[in-house]
Amino acid sequence: MNAPRTRAPELPDNLEWFNTQGEAIKLADCRGKIVLLDFFTYCCINCQHVLPELAALERRYPDNLVVIGIHSPKFPSERISDNVQKAINRHYIRHPVAHDPSFTLWKQYTIKAWPSIIYIDPEGYIVGMLRGEGNSKQLDTMIQQSIQNAQENHSLNTERLSFDIKPEPNLELKFPGKVHAGEDRLFISDSGHNRVIECMPNGRIVQIFGSGAPGLIDGNGEEAAFDNPQGLVQADNFLFVADTDNHVIRRIDLFTRDVTTVAGIGRRGKVKNFDSYDDALQVPLNSPMALDYDEGVLYIAMAGAHQIWTMDYNKQTIQVLAGTGVEELKDGNAHLAMLAQPSGLTLGEDLEKHLFFVDAETSSARSIRIRDNKVSTIIGKGLFEFGAVDGDKEVARMQHPLDVTYDPIRKVLWVADTYNNRLRRIKIINGVIASIRLSEELHEPAGLSIKGNTLFIADTNAHRICSLDLNSGQVQEVEIFEVETN
Repeated sequence: MNAPRTRAPELPDNLEWFNTQGEAIKLADCRGKIVLLDFFTYCCINCQHVLPELAALERRYPDNLVVIGIHSPKFPSERISDNVQKAINRHYIRHPVAHDPSFTLWKQYTIKAWPSIIYIDPEGYIVGMLRGEGNSKQLDTMIQQSIQNAQENHSLNTERLSFDIKPEPNLELKFPGKVHAGEDRLFISDSGHNRVIECMPNGRIVQIFGSGAPGLIDGNGEEAAFDNPQGLVQADNFLFVADTDNHVIRRIDLFTRDVTTVAGIGRRGKVKNFDSYDDALQVPLNSPMALDYDEGVLYIAMAGAHQIWTMDYNKQTIQVLAGTGVEELKDGNAHLAMLAQPSGLTLGEDLEKHLFFVDAETSSARSIRIRDNKVSTIIGKGLFEFGAVDGDKEVARMQHPLDVTYDPIRKVLWVADTYNNRLRRIKIINGVIASIRLSEELHEPAGLSIKGNTLFIADTNAHRICSLDLNSGQVQEVEIFEVETN
């Protein structure tokens, strides 16, 4: 006797829709097609990993598959419609998205965690739920079986649905992720354009690296290809790049313009121990997000693995420095500590050398003491403790910070408190955090870099780089421009 099947609950009328010209999608209109409901929140690195998996399936089955994103926001900032639209464009989501801040569908489908996918067959029945990332092979097999069954039942609908995309304005920069102030140059991860820009501090472009098309191609200058490049750090005549969506580290020779891959295998993966690996090009990385460099050692915020890694550049070895890989907030010995999506890091002095970093998903600022690799939390309480509160460690709260930089003049940390649209200052001596009043609003700032008394800010959702004069408090946009040549 066959077990009773469950009809997928219809999507409610009160959802806000994106990529559909505001028109609601009904499951009843999708009969004859496989439907995947992707429950996600745009902050989550694991949810971000699912997006290219779904996009590949959409390309493979354009006549038979409909993917619908169900945005169930974790943070208050993610409840704001304009921010959701920006995230859809930043992550290049091209299927319909329903914004569900009240978690109506989350409860209706008994979802427990992000990301989760509900699989609905062409007859409108729930086949099952898949949690987490890395389910593309299983989904592919299921889709093939559903298509075969529907063909046999003559219930397949191959008429394509039409959707509408709301593009970003055509500007010089698109969702710049990180920024790095070198000796006499400013480097920008023009993440939405899949390229890296070298410019003068006044914004005049000197060189561009990357063709603009997403890809993993080594080469010279604009012959190379990146995919959502983020963290940057200069070491002598080289610029290292955290090529996030390619899951590799790239090196740019600023003299020859050659772009070379120096770590990673080009696809996401994990390591299960703290051993040192002799060939960095044979080790899988997982969404490297930020970089710093000191005396031949490259420090890497491995956001997707919830870890901090180091690469000995001279020996070409690579290993995990801190984090078990479990997404949580736990201090102590680096091999036992737990991190949660580290997205920005910086070396600095607090009586002795520390690696300071921000954990986005625990809304925290933390440190690793270089002498003994002990992990400590400066600000932050856990995965679901966030807000916009100044003060000491006991009361202070942030909301999904994405970068931090050490100020050697003032002995403070500057933090891009991304989802609060704020610049925050942490005094290292006592751990007290304060919000900085600026002359202009910020829009999900994700990158910081300091040079003397100037703090450069990647104002990501506004597609611009700003400079803050730390003496006067004045904010100015750095106009990025090319000099026309005949």
